Amino acid sequence: MAEIAEDGGGGHKGGKKRAKKQSTKIDMTPMVDLAFLLLTFFVLTSTFSKPKSMELTFPVPPDENIKVDNEVKNGVTFLLTKDDRIFYYEGQFRAQAEGDKPATVLEELNFSQESLHKYMLEKNKWLQDEIKKVHEKFERKEIPDTTYKRLVKAIKVDKDRTYTFLIKTDDKATYKNVIDLIDELNINLVGKYVITDIMKSEMELVNAKTGG
Repeated sequence: MAEIAEDGGGGHKGGKKRAKKQSTKIDMTPMVDLAFLLLTFFVLTSTFSKPKSMELTFPVPPDENIKVDNEVKNGVTFLLTKDDRIFYYEGQFRAQAEGDKPATVLEELNFSQESLHKYMLEKNKWLQDEIKKVHEKFERKEIPDTTYKRLVKAIKVDKDRTYTFLIKTDDKATYKNVIDLIDELNINLVGKYVITDIMKSEMELVNAKTGG
């Protein structure tokens, strides 16, 4: 708060009238109070950065006395290579025929709506229909938010009804193609996909298709 103090002068000297001297005094107390209030406000309302972490749940080691079936079931493997080409096969890979099970043959897709997107819609029709039913119940407020999230998660990881997608690339594939494929999987609400190394026998089939 500012104050103007007068020195009480203004006398006459030599027949001339002297002007009164004035001094200004500023009280800084309100400004200091405001500064501390603002500082306290920002300290109390600020969010401090927290370390980011990811929870990993490791499976229980298998019993050595139990025979493990390593055959891929409900699996789709994408093989990415040069020129934005996508090859895929379903189920277990077989370099050659085994009894009544034929050797693996690669099919081809591309990143268009009528190719990869359409294929994903067909493969995930059951999953999307089930999630839609649960979402409708949630919209009608028949189930709470926590139950909705739990049911959606259970649908996505249903090993008997949903597919697991494996993404593999050779040294000619682009990073952009990998991201585009993952985006398509997320758009189609895929709950299980893995990025892993391409096998030599798979590479040989890709090279046979591309002439590389």
